[in-house]
Amino acid sequence: MGQCGITSSKTVLVFLNLIFWGAAGILCYVGAYVFITYDDYDHFFEDVYTLIPAVVIIAVGALLFIIGLIGCCATIRESRCGLATFVIILLLVFVTEVVVVVLGYVYRAKVENEVDRSIQKVYKTYNGTNPDAASRAIDYVQRQLHCCGIHNYSDWENTDWFKETKNQSVPLSCCRETASSCNGSLANPSDLYAEGCEALVVKKLQEIMMHVIWAALAFAAIQLLGMLCACIVLCRRSRDPAYELLITGGAYA
Repeated sequence: MGQCGITSSKTVLVFLNLIFWGAAGILCYVGAYVFITYDDYDHFFEDVYTLIPAVVIIAVGALLFIIGLIGCCATIRESRCGLATFVIILLLVFVTEVVVVVLGYVYRAKVENEVDRSIQKVYKTYNGTNPDAASRAIDYVQRQLHCCGIHNYSDWENTDWFKETKNQSVPLSCCRETASSCNGSLANPSDLYAEGCEALVVKKLQEIMMHVIWAALAFAAIQLLGMLCACIVLCRRSRDPAYELLITGGAYA
């Protein structure tokens, strides 16, 4: 009965090690996605410390490749030392993922204030020229998120760019995709996106942070199961003499 329980735990453990390799790829992808998205919205969110959870989750993903290899070797070779090392590393990674979740929630709460402070400055520096980084960032966000201005398109009337152009129009990036003849004129507000960009940028960044949080929580649960199975194999291996003799090649009468 004990032998059967050990075999089942070993099978689950080997399967979990294979999952760790898949999880490593997913975690690295999530971390890279956060970096890429941050690069698109970095003008609206200047706090680079927000990237800490992404950095940690990429490091955890890379470490999971190694953990999966150690776990498979230790399980197949019945190495008590290897399994103990496997459990300790999993515990450390589990603690790290808990830290990632906490940091994710902390920075998620800071997003709204950070964007509110930065977006005003970015819109004031808009000059409508493509080489200008701030101008490209605003046009990109307005096209991608289907928004116009900070709270709505009327915010453009308070910008230096609007006052200098004197044509009573907003950037073409404010034009709806369905409005083929749109030239950004405020005389045709139905051609423009009605929703402001600030709320949508905040929502987008918070969604990204939630991806990190849910990824960390999901794989933390898998690691708990891995630690449990490894501990079962370790405990039964030391307590079951029949299993010990089977491993060493002896006979049990």
